[in-house]
Amino acid sequence: MTSLLDQLRTMTVVVADTGDIGAIEKLKPVDCTTNPSLLLKAASMEGLAPIVDEAVAWGKKQGGETEDIVQAVADRLAVSVGAELTKLVPGRVSTEVDANLSFNTDRTVEKARAIIRAYDERGIARDRVLIKIASTWEGIQAARVLQREGVDCNLTLLFSLVQAMACADAGVFLISPFVGRITDWYAKAEGKTYTGAEDPGVQSVRAIYAAYKARGIKTVVMGASFRNIGQIQALAGCDRLTISPKLLEELAATEGHLPRALSPESYGEALEVPATDEFSFRWEMNESAMATEKLAEGIRQFGSDLRALHALIRDRLARG
Repeated sequence: MTSLLDQLRTMTVVVADTGDIGAIEKLKPVDCTTNPSLLLKAASMEGLAPIVDEAVAWGKKQGGETEDIVQAVADRLAVSVGAELTKLVPGRVSTEVDANLSFNTDRTVEKARAIIRAYDERGIARDRVLIKIASTWEGIQAARVLQREGVDCNLTLLFSLVQAMACADAGVFLISPFVGRITDWYAKAEGKTYTGAEDPGVQSVRAIYAAYKARGIKTVVMGASFRNIGQIQALAGCDRLTISPKLLEELAATEGHLPRALSPESYGEALEVPATDEFSFRWEMNESAMATEKLAEGIRQFGSDLRALHALIRDRLARG
């Protein structure tokens, strides 16, 4: 009998939620994705030491204010790691716009364009890259601009149907609804443990998937932020799933039958969807304490990790 991971790969594009080169080489995902938290961890990995050293050495040669140099090194490091990952996967690598730009449409667009230029300078085409942006109203509008320019986007920190529908309206290439974080919120709020189809994180992705397929929406649904392989099994057949190395290894080591849970031809009940204008978006987000709190919490965490990465770079630049 084949492993759950091998069976999953027959119905879903498997993405590695990591910047760990060793893990990607071992697990062989189609795509991979990173965020500030994962980049911070990657910066301390032995396998990426030459990339970090090169970015810091480059930074020491730059002129200008220290904080501008720190930011430039962080940007270079993100693209350098992404460029290395493109050598290991046949598909796309997601590179994230800074969390502190999550509420600024113009600066998000500007940063995304700079990331694409940096990849282009390394000979990496834009069809190998996804620009990762938080699913705020401002972030979604930035994605609308970028998609019109032929820059594909991955809208992350997505916790609600209204975020998903606004992303579809903007023509976003891919969304990353966060399964585990939704479940975490409800488990704490209700004092319950969930399994399988009863899991509120699983239910959220299934509702988005059904809404998209029923309306012929082409935006890719990529479930993310899993806490256990049961959540993954309950979403088998989703367009894509981005999974941590730990859970990928567990799937690879587990045998048994994996039934398809989601299919474009049989997607279950398609829910009535909210409007996608700014007023409706902000009202629907306000009505969902979970979505509002988890979006804010996610941006704060990514912002904190970005500051920690800047501190690490600042320290390295200060050394002789």
